[in-house]
Amino acid sequence: MNKTGKGKRVSIARAFRSGDPEMFSSSSFKSDIDGDTSLPPVIRSKLQYLFSQIEKEFEVLYNENLALQDKIEALNEKLEKDNYISDKQNLSDKQNLDSTEFENVPSKFKQKLAGSSQKLKTAHKLKAQTSKIVSSFKTTTVCCSVVKELKGHRDGVWDVAVARPGVPLVGTASADQTACIWLMESGKCALRYTGHTGSVNSIRFHPSRDLVLTASGDQTAHVWQAAVTMDIYKTGSSDEEVELESAAEASACDTEGEGGGPSLRTPFAELIGHSGPVAAADWLPGGEHVVTASWDRTAAIYDVQTGELIHSLTGHDQELTHTCAHHSQKLVVTSSQDTTFRLWDFREPIHSVSVFQGHTDAVTSAIFTKRDDKVVSGSDDRTVKVWDLRNMRSPLATIRTDSAVNKLAVSNNGLIAMPHDNRQVRLYDLSGQRIARHRRQGHQRMVCSVAWADEHTFAANFFSCGFDRLTLGWSIQNIKDL
Repeated sequence: MNKTGKGKRVSIARAFRSGDPEMFSSSSFKSDIDGDTSLPPVIRSKLQYLFSQIEKEFEVLYNENLALQDKIEALNEKLEKDNYISDKQNLSDKQNLDSTEFENVPSKFKQKLAGSSQKLKTAHKLKAQTSKIVSSFKTTTVCCSVVKELKGHRDGVWDVAVARPGVPLVGTASADQTACIWLMESGKCALRYTGHTGSVNSIRFHPSRDLVLTASGDQTAHVWQAAVTMDIYKTGSSDEEVELESAAEASACDTEGEGGGPSLRTPFAELIGHSGPVAAADWLPGGEHVVTASWDRTAAIYDVQTGELIHSLTGHDQELTHTCAHHSQKLVVTSSQDTTFRLWDFREPIHSVSVFQGHTDAVTSAIFTKRDDKVVSGSDDRTVKVWDLRNMRSPLATIRTDSAVNKLAVSNNGLIAMPHDNRQVRLYDLSGQRIARHRRQGHQRMVCSVAWADEHTFAANFFSCGFDRLTLGWSIQNIKDL
């Protein structure tokens, strides 16, 4: 993508995340057009129609191109496999040369034959190494299929999260200024949170209680109650305000294809103090504190019970894009547009910070793995890097892709899910070997975020969300298990 196109994409994303409700209204677009041109309405209407037709044609060509790429990759993999088998057979034939026949070879040819055999062994070794590299591009390890569609948001979905084991709920955060709680098995919307006045940019479930944390373009983060039973929709408590959606809102939601469920407007706690949109938030271990990341170039640690700002984390040169807390230790990582991510250590009374400059463009997310103490970072520079938390001097693996990477997720068994701007989701392991790529089915717009549900026992063990307003539940299975 050229600089102009990339800048336009970033500016659009910034406008959505800032939470301005008028920024992308149809009347706003119309007034902009009317103010920038003197063309007659008939001609403007004709141009808009032509541009829409061009977009449709481009989308058809784009999908055809993806299908052709799939065919080329399949042919390349088959060719590589055939060549490898052929070389292996040739090597076996040479190595099975009868020793008595070798003895009968004149001495002046023995040295030449031995040299030829050594060359063949070297060639085979090189071929094996090449095959190992090429194998990282194979897509036959797992089978991926869409088994659930969560519909109901009226704008792009920025983030998706899965509740703790034993609580089969999925949460989504949307540019329509709402967050939704969905029943994982049925795909029904059980609760809609409408307490924010800006785009809801992230959502996270409490590690042990029925609380949810959301971050918004209205410069705040909210903690709210999300106690949902499977039989009836039960929300809130005696001291919280729980309101049903108005008939108009319910009708609009039903139009999207799913019932809206009850609506909650009043948070358990409102965390204030940032001077810019809050891009992300996460629970620290234990769930008594949260960390937020904002466009005001700072991160913040809050006490949930009191709403008190405990620490303001400064140092990034540009807007923060994401933050993540370690699952068991007092460690926090923050990502930024300044091409760096920072590791904050609160295990000692005086916290420390380390800066990592492994990317050449905005770092869109950096997260901790649940095993092996690793950090995985993704960037607009189209790379994902795997780092060892015990030795962060250089990445253990660098994965290069063909599109900007958005909010990553890592499964319990070490699979990295990468959502891309180009509508695709790719799966890699922590060593950098490609496992799978979703192409023919899935999202029709940018994929913003992904989440694993591998601790649950339902058909969908992976979720993705995007700017096509959809959240998809995937069944991802190892082919050996099918």
